[in-house]
Amino acid sequence: MWYLEKKIVVSSAHHLKDYDGPCAKPHGHNWNIIVRCKSQVLDKIGMVVDFRLIKEALKKFDHANLNELMPENPTAENIAKHICDFIPRCYEVEVEETEGSVIRYVKAEN
Repeated sequence: MWYLEKKIVVSSAHHLKDYDGPCAKPHGHNWNIIVRCKSQVLDKIGMVVDFRLIKEALKKFDHANLNELMPENPTAENIAKHICDFIPRCYEVEVEETEGSVIRYVKAEN
């Protein structure tokens, strides 16, 4: 089994709909994101997933308004799941919204 980990920082804005607190107002974060993929087999050139593919997939989050990008309320929880569902062979995503505030989404095994 091979395990891949890619760390990326993106800067983006959002606001939380139906939230009673300061995060209901538009604001931004430097999101620290860790994508984890795994596979028992490698692709035809010998990779689990091309690091470039992961970087390209997350590029759309950089300097974006997440409320315009995502159909769900852009909480850290929903961001983590959205990313995991989009990247091949991804089984886990960590999203750090602010220092010490981390959500980890782990895809259920089939």
